[in-house]
Amino acid sequence: MRTVRRLFSRVSGRETTTERRLGPRAKVICRFLDADGNEHLGQPLDNPYNEMLEVESPFEKKDGSSEAALILEPPLKMAKMLSPVPGYPPIICCGLNYRNHAEEVGLPIPSKPTLFSKTPNALQNPYDSIILPEIARNEVDYEGELAVIIGRKCKDVSPEKATDYILGYTVANDVSARRWQGKKGGGQWYRSKSFDTFLPLGPSITAAWSLDPSDLLIKTTLNGTIVQESSTKDMIFSVPEIVSFCSTDTTLLPGTIILTGTPSGVGYIRDPPLYLQPGDRVEVEIDGIGRLINTVK
Repeated sequence: MRTVRRLFSRVSGRETTTERRLGPRAKVICRFLDADGNEHLGQPLDNPYNEMLEVESPFEKKDGSSEAALILEPPLKMAKMLSPVPGYPPIICCGLNYRNHAEEVGLPIPSKPTLFSKTPNALQNPYDSIILPEIARNEVDYEGELAVIIGRKCKDVSPEKATDYILGYTVANDVSARRWQGKKGGGQWYRSKSFDTFLPLGPSITAAWSLDPSDLLIKTTLNGTIVQESSTKDMIFSVPEIVSFCSTDTTLLPGTIILTGTPSGVGYIRDPPLYLQPGDRVEVEIDGIGRLINTVK
């Protein structure tokens, strides 16, 4: 049986050198707090994720693997779910990547992925609230998306090899302040998408080896009404193509989050526009991965 010494507890300021037995590879990875406030990675034993089998950290491995193994010890009780990627990861976003979304906004199909970034302060836990900024109260929009989590450092990766470097997939909401996406933000998308809590992520990472991301149903509901419903097969650029493009002469580090675009149905394009309001409940669900649920304050 393989053993591991350095565990995920290093992220919370503690290291353990006790050898622990490793079991099979994890299919689902969550990040959570136990009742004492200690941070862990784990695979749920039940639903709604009350007990977890602890998982080794895939972000600290030295063997070149982008997989994580279960730690064969008694399960832990989950007290609070956290966004699944620790620390302050780079966040790369691909805009205008669904054909039906390009059509609804009246823009031509891009010939290359359109990239922008969000800052890590925007990350929000699954089930915690999206906070409307005081300076952007009636313009905040939802964007349900598939997120890719890089598991191994890579650079200049071909599309054919890109999935070898992916740890897994999770659910994201690329929350956006639309007026700040235009003139208020100087014409750059970054500012409108980097307010605090503007990237709910989770609730878990589904391992890349267990899932084909090329034809997954993605659905966003607002207060119980479906506002976005599509499939990842409508993407203009596939997940491997996006990862390859992002890695061109650029090192992608373990834990890097790549958002892959949103389908049609966003709020600002509607007549009248549909923006998030205090008390709203937004859910983004992707088949085979999970459901992200956030209220709005």
